[in-house]
Amino acid sequence: MRLHRLTVSAFGPFAGSESVDFDALAAGGLFLLRGATGAGKSSVLDAVCFALYGDVPGTRRANRLRSDHADPRRLTEVRLELTLGGRRLQITRLPEQRRPKKVGTGTTVERPQTLLREWAADAGDGTPGWQAVSKSHQEAGEEIHRLIGMNREQFCQVVLLPQGDFARFLKGDSEERGKLLRRLFDTERFQHVEGWLAEQRRVQEAAVQAGRRRLRDLASKAEQAAGPGAEPAGGWVPAEEDATDLTAGVLGWAAILRSGAAEQFTVAGAALAGAEEAQHAAQRERAAAEELAGRQRRHRQALLQADRLAAFEPEAARDGRRLAAAQAAVGVESALRLHEGAAEAHRRAREAELRHREVLAGDGGGGGGAVGGGPALAEAGSAELVEAERDLRAELVRLEAAGAEERRCAELAREQRGLDGERRRADELAEEAEDWLAEYDERLGGLQEQQARARSAGALVEQLDGRRAELSTRLDAARERDGLRAEIAAAEPRATALRIAALDAREYGLGLRERRLAGMAAELAEQLRAGEACRVCGSPEHPAPAETADGRVGADDEERARRAQAAAEQAWTTADQALTALRVREATATGAAGPEGADALAQALAELDREHREALHAAEALGRVEQEIARLSADQDRRLAELREARERAAVRTDRLQALQHEQRELAARVAAARGEAASVAARAAALERLVERVTAVAEASRAGAQTLARLGDAEGELAEAAAAAGFPGPEEAIAVLLPRAERERLAARLERHRAESAAVRHELALPELAEAAARPPADLPAAAAALGAATDRLGRAHAARSAAGERCAALAAIGRHLADLAAESAPALARYGRLNRLAALAAGTSTENRLRMRLESYVLAARLEQVAAAASDRLVRMSGGRYTLVHSDDRGTGNKRSGLALRVVDAWTGTERDTATLSGGESFFASLALALGLADVVTDEAGGMPLDTLFIDEGFGTLDEQSLEEVMDVLDGLRERDRAVGIVSHVADLRTRIPAQLLVRKGRRGSTLALAGREDA
Repeated sequence: MRLHRLTVSAFGPFAGSESVDFDALAAGGLFLLRGATGAGKSSVLDAVCFALYGDVPGTRRANRLRSDHADPRRLTEVRLELTLGGRRLQITRLPEQRRPKKVGTGTTVERPQTLLREWAADAGDGTPGWQAVSKSHQEAGEEIHRLIGMNREQFCQVVLLPQGDFARFLKGDSEERGKLLRRLFDTERFQHVEGWLAEQRRVQEAAVQAGRRRLRDLASKAEQAAGPGAEPAGGWVPAEEDATDLTAGVLGWAAILRSGAAEQFTVAGAALAGAEEAQHAAQRERAAAEELAGRQRRHRQALLQADRLAAFEPEAARDGRRLAAAQAAVGVESALRLHEGAAEAHRRAREAELRHREVLAGDGGGGGGAVGGGPALAEAGSAELVEAERDLRAELVRLEAAGAEERRCAELAREQRGLDGERRRADELAEEAEDWLAEYDERLGGLQEQQARARSAGALVEQLDGRRAELSTRLDAARERDGLRAEIAAAEPRATALRIAALDAREYGLGLRERRLAGMAAELAEQLRAGEACRVCGSPEHPAPAETADGRVGADDEERARRAQAAAEQAWTTADQALTALRVREATATGAAGPEGADALAQALAELDREHREALHAAEALGRVEQEIARLSADQDRRLAELREARERAAVRTDRLQALQHEQRELAARVAAARGEAASVAARAAALERLVERVTAVAEASRAGAQTLARLGDAEGELAEAAAAAGFPGPEEAIAVLLPRAERERLAARLERHRAESAAVRHELALPELAEAAARPPADLPAAAAALGAATDRLGRAHAARSAAGERCAALAAIGRHLADLAAESAPALARYGRLNRLAALAAGTSTENRLRMRLESYVLAARLEQVAAAASDRLVRMSGGRYTLVHSDDRGTGNKRSGLALRVVDAWTGTERDTATLSGGESFFASLALALGLADVVTDEAGGMPLDTLFIDEGFGTLDEQSLEEVMDVLDGLRERDRAVGIVSHVADLRTRIPAQLLVRKGRRGSTLALAGREDA
């Protein structure tokens, strides 16, 4: 992967559009990214990461992507050109952001966008150019991830090389190293293996526990089924921690229980046989007693029945004579019923005829016309009534046509009223439209004047915006100028005092030096010893050494004075530099503010703000006025259309009204002739219909009366003939002895029942067994029943004992089968549990077989760490002048910490191996840099060997001395020799002279900018 060009717009601290040409910047293989603190050096790296992955590194993800300095109309955008896998690609990304609305006021949300393009020799028109690959976030991300072979976490660690992370990685414990290595080498699958083994162990352990619970349940059921007195389960069930053989000893115990239950079943069977024989004998005795008691009871009942039947004989003879006479008169009964029905029908017909004639007589002649009134028809005969009904119905047919014309007249009246109302409404609409159109020109003129004023106010707003921005900048500068002048006034006396103090300290130090030089002989004399050579003349004899004077100045006094002088001069220099910086800022602010004071500028800005608000308020009315003009024009078109439509509708309604009035006059004349004296044709037709109904009812009632009278005469003749045929002198005699059919049937059944009962009693008294039973003593049923009850209770107890013994044998046999099945099932589960328990403990590092207590994932990460340490040592040896190498250690940590991810540093000068935490600041830097570069190589190989031609190293060089810096630069030159471009992010001044290609990030009040710089710009 090689970067070519990066372009950012409104991104992070960059308010405008800034570009970085990496081809020109990295032409020498090594370039420096420098700038003041907070200028935006790390934002350049954030932009590269955002272009590739749509997100920034994890430590800076909370930062806002959009620049606070940018113009609201400029969208935040990042564009990166790079080569991946031999393909020249261009990635453009825009995050989600708010922008001003294109129409109206306010803001709207701009959705995130991604565009992936590829440089093609033929872009579609025969010429080379960029060709779109995808506009989808997901498709573009998947394609870039496939080409790079690393996720965002790996890329940020391998390409951006954050030195702070690797310093912590170098000196951290195994847990901290494991967090980084897990992110980079994706060892989650080994965690899944550990989890799978632990889960399988839990599943198998649950199966074993379930088997143990089943065993306990079966033992409890067997003990309960065996009943009291059986051998208890006791120690036959294994303990919870014993998982070797769940069914050891339980099968034999169950067999003993089954044997005892079988013996009990045999004894219960013998007892049941004896109880059954005794119960059968008691049943036979009870049956004999019941039979004797039944025969004695039947004999007594037969004697009582014979006495009752003998007393009923006279009454039975009377009922026989009465039944014979009634049966003889049965032939007259049907004729009598026919005569009674004919008489009743004639009576009802006569009453109906009289009732209908009274109703017809009460009608006042509503029929009119050629037919007479109701009173005349009430006395008419049948023929006259039929003729009147025919004439009345003909008159009804003529009235139906007149009724249709009458209804048409009513409809015409309603239609005329509706048309008249519609014509009036059309005239009102036309009048309203004419009034509105008369005022249209005046309204339009007023709105056009308001539109012109609003447009003038809009132009004034734009002018005032520029003046306000300029005046606001000047006001800020004036306030800054006044504040700086106050700071300068306060800082000048302090700087003067510090300068005087520094001069006094220098003068005091010179005085001390002179005094020490003057007393130097006495200081040398103090060091003379008898017999030792003088340091000045070399003589071992010292006849007259100089004496120490009062107030002698020593080297310590001179050193303290020198340090005090240096501190005073440093304080003066710092204060003078700060004062100079304040004066430069004051001069800059004075030039930006102009000669006016801050109060005058604030007053002028307030006046401009007032004018701006008034103009803005007037300009905001433009949209409303234009909408009202458009609405007024639309209303004019609508009113003209309404006026034209209303006039046409009024003319049509007038013509239709005239035609309807003419038709109504003709129909009204015909309806008046048909109505006559009635209120309406419908009223006359209703009255005529009532008369027709009454005439028809009288005619039908007259015909029915004649018919019923004829049937009554026929019925009287048939009744006389039937009485004579039955042997009676007349119908009256036959009717006197006639009985209803139900009464006849009751008497016959009563006589027949008496005869049958008499015969049955005679037969019952003639039976010899009943006579023999009556001669014997009464039967003793309670004694026989008590004997049978005792025998039945004994049999029930015997049956219950035998059934319980059988159920006990069956239950113990079933439990024995379940125990055998459990023994067969538990063996494989126990074997699986043993294997999985051992594997899970070994993978989790808790097994005694795992002497290093190393988890499976830690084992894999340890192998990766060995590779990283080996790759890092190649560079660390060069950086440390052959002194240090890094090695991986499997030693266990302190306390309960596990082993596997320890790092040690080997010191070739002393031959010892020690902890990486003992390295000094500079040594820790190039050790962590070596780790970062080594980890980059290993992760690159792990990701598929994609060459990473561009790397960034972020800070840390300030901890190196000159020689260490040279050695580190040699290693970085080695990276450059491998055709890599290495970017260094640093503030170290020495690097500005060592690295010619530099990217300078400048920060300002309106955002940061990017520029290419060389060593001469340092």
